[in-house]
Amino acid sequence: MAVVRCETLSREPYAGGVEFGEAGAYERLDARLHFAVDPSNPANQKIVDLALAPRDERGRVQFSADFCLLRPADPSRGNRRLFLEVPNRGRKLLSGQLNRAAGGLIPTRDIPPGDGFLYRHGYAVGWIGWQWDVVRSEALMGLDAPLAMDGGRHIAGQTVLRFQPSVAHHTHLLADRVHHPYPAADVDEAGAALTVRDFDDDAPRVIPRDRWRFAREEGGEVVPDGEHFWLADGFEPGKIYELVYTTAHAPVVGCGLLAIRDVASFLKHDVTADNPLAGALDLAYGFGVSQDGRLLRHFLWLGLNLDEEGRQVFDGLMPHVGGARRGEFNHRFGQPSVQYTPGFGHLAPFDDASLLARQRALGGCPKVIQTNSSAEYWRGDCALMHVSQDGTADLPADLETRIYHLAGTQHGPGTLPLGCESVADGAKGRHWFNTLDYTPLLRAALVNLDRWVSAGVAPPANAHPRLADRSLVTRAAALDSMPDIPGFRLPDPEKILRIRRVDLGERASEGIGRFPAVEGERYPSLVSAVDADGNEVGGIRLPDLTVPVSTLTGWNPRAPETGGETHL
Repeated sequence: MAVVRCETLSREPYAGGVEFGEAGAYERLDARLHFAVDPSNPANQKIVDLALAPRDERGRVQFSADFCLLRPADPSRGNRRLFLEVPNRGRKLLSGQLNRAAGGLIPTRDIPPGDGFLYRHGYAVGWIGWQWDVVRSEALMGLDAPLAMDGGRHIAGQTVLRFQPSVAHHTHLLADRVHHPYPAADVDEAGAALTVRDFDDDAPRVIPRDRWRFAREEGGEVVPDGEHFWLADGFEPGKIYELVYTTAHAPVVGCGLLAIRDVASFLKHDVTADNPLAGALDLAYGFGVSQDGRLLRHFLWLGLNLDEEGRQVFDGLMPHVGGARRGEFNHRFGQPSVQYTPGFGHLAPFDDASLLARQRALGGCPKVIQTNSSAEYWRGDCALMHVSQDGTADLPADLETRIYHLAGTQHGPGTLPLGCESVADGAKGRHWFNTLDYTPLLRAALVNLDRWVSAGVAPPANAHPRLADRSLVTRAAALDSMPDIPGFRLPDPEKILRIRRVDLGERASEGIGRFPAVEGERYPSLVSAVDADGNEVGGIRLPDLTVPVSTLTGWNPRAPETGGETHL
């Protein structure tokens, strides 16, 4: 068993001991899980650089992660099912996605029950830290990853940072968002290169090396600093900057994938007293939102749903708003939060049959229900789940997966009152964010997944836009079909993000990239067609679309003050 110790940190009644129907009261367990994995085990051999991490006396690689569990205080009153959420950049989003609780950054001690949907159904609900670069806090969960070494020396190599600022500033952290950075190996590195462009497909312009440095501002001075970089002319809102430099810090990023696999295996299979759910589980389901929807797709692509003993781990998975891509979850110098940087997360395959091929060959393939909003189509990749890579043909449906497009929805569930700023990440839109709340559809997806796994009752067929019925079109065609709405600004279809074929160099198959990636042919960027009201016609349409009082889009141009106002 890869989990060698469950270090309990606290254990107390959940939500003041309130009872959730037949499941009764719940309790909350906060713990630190300690892992030890064998790099030579076939189940672990897809993890990049695991063999280069330090070993214990038994030849295993050790790491640890934050863990939280909500379980029925009386295990006999539960439904014998685990619902494990993979935290999004350390955050627990499940309460807002399925329990209809308020969103925001939630300390573990304050996880809101919302309307208690999951608890009333008797689920044991868990979270496991998996991301090495999360700056941990009472609200953010993370993982301590081992460092890959080469003969006792730190491994150096290229990494890349891309960002599009929304406010003017001069100093920027060498990390995607506010995470632990990859420090520069040499603050005077002559070969480090910084470029800027006006939009995604614009030609990059090199910023002279003497106009920027690895440094930060302190007391009115600019001082050398390997964790930041400083631009003399300042970073301009809306521009896209890309920095390629050398770092000598190589965490084994893929240990996060093993933590997800092995915590579920531990809770499901371990019979010792160390397991807080020993003997209380029959089935395990996994759930991931956005970044973590892509992470679960990566998990499946690597064939990780069998543990070190060859046992199936997850019986069902629900990747939500992950689109067709994977991510930087298992390569050297990976940045798990990265979304738009051309790299490992932009590589094929995208369709379900190809994604699941390795897992099917190994065995232990779970049932999979994937739900996506309009936003994943508009960012340029989601249609590749179900159309050919040249955009000319619908692909046949996969019998063990379902793909549902939640028509007209944004990346997160809609809320009131109306606003132009995202609660999740502070992004500002030119127009109000829409009010479509897709959480009832997520609940239905979970109920259907459970019936599929436990009783063999197949869920409804795929529901998404298609080429065959002309409900799947180019972004330009969809924009051309929008009604004329006073004051409503449309984005420029040529300046919206898209993905291309990428060449990451001769060692890409080893998980080691060459940057910047060489970009090639564009993949088709296809979206749902719209009706006369500008509302999407493909996928599952909520009453807000079938009996509309407004136009609801899953996209929103950037606010003018954030720059790049024709971008999304």
